[in-house]
Amino acid sequence: MKNYTNLPIDQHLVSAIISGSTLFSDDNIVILPGFCDVHVHFREPGFSYKETILTGSLSGANGGYTDVCTMPNLKPVPDSVSNIKEQIDIIEKNAKIGVFPYGSITVGQMGECLADLEGIKDLCIAYSDDGRGVQDDEMMERAMTLAKKLDKIIVAHCEINELLKGGYIHDGEFARLNNMKGICSESEWGQIKRDIELAKKTGCKYHVCHISTKESVELIRQAKADGVDITCETGPHYLVFNDMDLKDEGRFKMNPPIRSESDRLALIEGIKDGTIDMIATDHAPHSAEEKSKGLKDSNMGVVGLETAFSVMFTHFVKTGEITMEKLLELMCYNPRKRFGIELGESYTVFDLDKCYTVDPNSFLSMGKFTPFEGNTLYGECLLTVKDSQIVVANHQAKI
Repeated sequence: MKNYTNLPIDQHLVSAIISGSTLFSDDNIVILPGFCDVHVHFREPGFSYKETILTGSLSGANGGYTDVCTMPNLKPVPDSVSNIKEQIDIIEKNAKIGVFPYGSITVGQMGECLADLEGIKDLCIAYSDDGRGVQDDEMMERAMTLAKKLDKIIVAHCEINELLKGGYIHDGEFARLNNMKGICSESEWGQIKRDIELAKKTGCKYHVCHISTKESVELIRQAKADGVDITCETGPHYLVFNDMDLKDEGRFKMNPPIRSESDRLALIEGIKDGTIDMIATDHAPHSAEEKSKGLKDSNMGVVGLETAFSVMFTHFVKTGEITMEKLLELMCYNPRKRFGIELGESYTVFDLDKCYTVDPNSFLSMGKFTPFEGNTLYGECLLTVKDSQIVVANHQAKI
């Protein structure tokens, strides 16, 4: 049993805990530091029919995560002290892993006036209007200037609304072959380009959400070389699929969309050379009704917490593309370092030789829609411990 953490873990106790429902050899088992995802949607308050703090945190633990950051597209939006405290009260009561809320950049995420950034600075992990790009240049500059003063990170969903034109998948070969409306790549990288210039000007800490295009990778690579305080994330689905893998099903619809093969390869190169700092799932549950209307009419968003490590291990570590140590940088150490989230006495245990078929009905999340449904993956999560307390063992919640 190989221990990748620096924690003094009783391996005999770990063996005893996981031996109840699985056959294993110690050679197949690894103890890993608890993962950290800086981009999830737990939907509470406001949309608890999709997910709750409880089910989301158990879903995270079932995938090896011990800390996550929750996005602010909630009701009420956490744009004020009273609103974010409503979310924090639920977190304190029901979260089974570390849950760190974002505050919004603008009031109601409407982009028209700044949220109470100073008032909520000690209550949120960073500021984001995720789900919407801040369209007004002056508004984003004001946000970055204040965030710099407050020593907080601006976390940006980059999207130029006027370039969307009703699109719902990548503007590529699949869209043309199937007469579907596409979302152009510039809608993402064009706003990243603007934000990089503003980050240079203001000196703020800047993080880009879920990058999906080759142009985004190159812009961020150059910005890092120029000394901009910038980090970014991408998701497992952007690294594994291209737009020709799409099916006309809601489980393939997310924002930004899965892009072309050249984009996918550029993202992988960005992972390898350090341009892309971390893996984030953008775990975004919706109801069955909301996701059962095909690519055109389904809501955007897929779940990912319970498959992320297995996907990355299967496609990139097991194949020799990256090392296990590199994957842990992407899924644990880099996000914690950037966002100041301590690991503590937290770890997860995986059987790397265990092969399984992704069945969303087995998820602890309320969300069941993933592009990886039916895929064969290696690496099963057997145990997750948060601050020395067992959260999930053998896919069963323990607290």
